[in-house]
Amino acid sequence: MTLTDPKAGNELLELDDATLARQVAEGSAAALEVLYDRYSRIVLSFATRMLGDRQSGEELLQEVFLRAWQQARNYSAERGSFATWLLSITHNMSIDEIRKRRRRPQRADSADPVLMLTNVRDESPSVEQSAELGALRDTMARALGTLPEAQRRAIELAYYRGLTQREIAEELDEPLGTIKTRMRLGMRKLRDYLETYEVELA
Repeated sequence: MTLTDPKAGNELLELDDATLARQVAEGSAAALEVLYDRYSRIVLSFATRMLGDRQSGEELLQEVFLRAWQQARNYSAERGSFATWLLSITHNMSIDEIRKRRRRPQRADSADPVLMLTNVRDESPSVEQSAELGALRDTMARALGTLPEAQRRAIELAYYRGLTQREIAEELDEPLGTIKTRMRLGMRKLRDYLETYEVELA
């Protein structure tokens, strides 16, 4: 994306994410372009990592920013950073795509949230972007690390591989009721932990 009005573009470049998001909610395509320039490579890296190939990542990138344009009014700076909100959209849309494909990831390390988030990096990130992603990665790693192994494993399969509870039960060869209990207890602990750090678990 490129700004059509250089003067207006220079003014927008000075604005913070929250202000730009408010302008997007009011219908400013130029503000969306600035946010696209700031975060498109991060979103592309995340989407490519989730979906397993760059072409799918590029297609999802456009869909993510379309969704951000449509739902900008739902963003609240009080609940977290714009980057975290945008990555949450990316994650949800990636999981939707994975479920549509009905296939398992091919990469052996894809269910590991620490490795997944470690590999979400911009080719040339700014200091602010690097700090944002680092904080998100570290918080998720700490949160998952607080869970018992059985609960952590079930949540990883659901959150990162997009499996249903029934599919998780089959994957782990456990009764469905056991998996439901693990998921309920684990998600409760995880949400409590993440809320402390103002990170939304979608």
